[in-house]
Amino acid sequence: MEKIKIKPLTKEQLLISADRLTRFKNTEAKYLRVFKDIITGNLITPKFKKQQLDETDYCQLKIMAENIINYSLEILNINPDGDYLINQRLYDYEKSVFKISAQTENLLQNKINYKGITKLFSGNEVKNLKWLEALENSPDIIQTRKEKSLLFPVEKVIICEGITEETLLPVFADIYGFNFDRNGIHIISAGGKNQVVKTYYELAENLKIPIFVLLDKDASDNLLSIKARQREMDNVYILTSGEFEDLLPVPLIERTLAYAFENISLVDLEFLKQEMPKVKILEEIFKNRGLHEFKKSEFANLVKINIKSKEDLSDEIIKILEILQAGTSKKELV
Repeated sequence: MEKIKIKPLTKEQLLISADRLTRFKNTEAKYLRVFKDIITGNLITPKFKKQQLDETDYCQLKIMAENIINYSLEILNINPDGDYLINQRLYDYEKSVFKISAQTENLLQNKINYKGITKLFSGNEVKNLKWLEALENSPDIIQTRKEKSLLFPVEKVIICEGITEETLLPVFADIYGFNFDRNGIHIISAGGKNQVVKTYYELAENLKIPIFVLLDKDASDNLLSIKARQREMDNVYILTSGEFEDLLPVPLIERTLAYAFENISLVDLEFLKQEMPKVKILEEIFKNRGLHEFKKSEFANLVKINIKSKEDLSDEIIKILEILQAGTSKKELV
């Protein structure tokens, strides 16, 4: 029989693997990718090619990957103690959020020494790893999420078109008093209205939790595509004011421009009050006043810094947050 030879994962690699296994991603896809990467990178003998792993039984993949992870921890003098509470809670969580096949269950039913991995934490981990640590110690993980703003366990997903919504909506929600991370709300920027439909189809096919879709005013065709497959628990909201930038109050935009540019006198602020899409106005301001090119992502981050109080919440932003907080039955929301 060929002798097994393993190149141990480093501390950094162990933390990266744990991070990748606990992100909000399709269960089967993330486990297969992480396990195969570990096997191809750290199992020296026997050596497997990618095609061989693609044809390997899920149970075998799990056993090889967990052995490599646990051996790597033992090299660091961290031995398993038979406590697999974290594993059970991860299993329960993934099954409550994602639709899991019998094959994928095999990947989840592992004996990775997660408790040992948490001993490598420094205190500056990303939210999903902080949540992983909380799974060992917290009797009430929902209460712990609320207290520590952990995001996990995720209970609702928002799909939006662009980076502006992804950047600003959580900040507006925080000012409003409905913190996304405390309430388990995960927001995804799809990268355009057509991609929103694609993302919704993929998530609706795989998720057991509600999805809230936020569309620009011009996305009526995309709305129809979503409604064709819309689940009872999901919501779609169509903006009444064009794009998300059109929801931003003028005083907030003025404050942002003053913050961004030393010589704000170059900017004709009265130009902001025209009956035009805010993005078009901002593009003109940047172009005609000799400023650098207007970029939505950069401007969203500047706005984020300048959100100060509930006065920066427009009526429509408040309406969206009210719906998110309350939850509604399936329908088109306007």
